[in-house]
Amino acid sequence: MQDRIPHAADAREGELPPARGEVSEGVLAALRGPAGGPVPGPGAVRTADPLGDDLQLALYLCYELHYRGFHGVDPAWEWDPGLLALRQAMEGRFLDELRARTEGGPDVDAALDALLVEPVDGDGVSHFLRDKGELWQLREYAAQRSLYHLKEADPHAWVIPRLHGRAKAAFVAVEYDEFGGGRPERVHARLFADLMTDLGLDTRYGRYLDHAPAEMLANVTLMSLLGLHRVHRGALVGHFATVEVTSSPGSRRLAEAMRRTGAGPAAEHFYAEHVTADAVHEQIVRRDVVGGLLSDEPALAPDVAFGIAATVHLEDRLGEHLLGAWREGVTSLRKPL
Repeated sequence: MQDRIPHAADAREGELPPARGEVSEGVLAALRGPAGGPVPGPGAVRTADPLGDDLQLALYLCYELHYRGFHGVDPAWEWDPGLLALRQAMEGRFLDELRARTEGGPDVDAALDALLVEPVDGDGVSHFLRDKGELWQLREYAAQRSLYHLKEADPHAWVIPRLHGRAKAAFVAVEYDEFGGGRPERVHARLFADLMTDLGLDTRYGRYLDHAPAEMLANVTLMSLLGLHRVHRGALVGHFATVEVTSSPGSRRLAEAMRRTGAGPAAEHFYAEHVTADAVHEQIVRRDVVGGLLSDEPALAPDVAFGIAATVHLEDRLGEHLLGAWREGVTSLRKPL
């Protein structure tokens, strides 16, 4: 275990990472100058792998401008027309790829039912970490997940003004819990920073961006993409439902993994907190958030189903990457901690 690192989860801005290819290099070069400067044209994304390191990092950089931004980057880049045009081209490639890799269909109930089916002999990431994971693997897992968990619930909050009635009231009730129920020390992002401290990780916001592979970045960029566009509100609700429905069983296994490896009380508490809370959230989300949305806007059912399928697909890709590396005894990160 490393020495404890001072708590810095509330740092406002991250640092720009190195590029991973032509597109991300072009975005980084632009962000280092004043807003309104030259930006790669949309044609630059045509040959980039939509799920690969280069395009996913470029998307992440664009989206982070809507969260806390980057140290030394002009805030006016957030709404720069040239950068938005490039982002739109990247989003199109990303969504087209996800639609090609997932099955369509409007049956939201069937999609949600499938999420509740737990195999008797599960072999996913949380099963591996519970049964045989080592502390270095838990540290790698937490470092990658910090790209989302240090802003947990923020991407989903963008859908609130796009909902009404029962769906809105239920959604806000769940988000209220995610944001600590009015108590800053219980905000889930803060609880995750405490987990990182137990694991000897640096809690600075975005600290492990350069460590995270494309498989992790895609999980984060998807929710930002869906959240920033009103037209994707149904898919974002599908993403939200997937996270809440699947969280409780996986969190129980991860809490056991933290306990077994002696990771620390805060590390165990983060996941233990999610076991109970998300078991309750699951029912609210399915009955009132999804049910309320589709009662108001039944035509959004295919979008909700797509959000579920896309989330599952990207999580499965990440799981395959993590387990493939760990079973070989090598790091799952782009560079070791």
